[in-house]
Amino acid sequence: MILIAILFPGLSFLLRGKLISAVFAIVLQVIALFTLVLVGLGFYIWLFTAIWAVSSYTQARADRRNRELIRAIRQGRR
Repeated sequence: MILIAILFPGLSFLLRGKLISAVFAIVLQVIALFTLVLVGLGFYIWLFTAIWAVSSYTQARADRRNRELIRAIRQGRR
């Protein structure tokens, strides 16, 4: 999933159900492709979008892991 987030950031958000972020990331990808072809600066936009997608994915994994840990601790008290 991290490879998808790096190569196709918009698709990464879409697969995780984050529709607004996916649309914004896809727009940034299209802008990056056009500026890469025309000016050569699209790489920086793509890099920003990829970092955003990867950090969002890792944060979601950490949140899920923390929720599971809290659930396990609460079940252990009973």
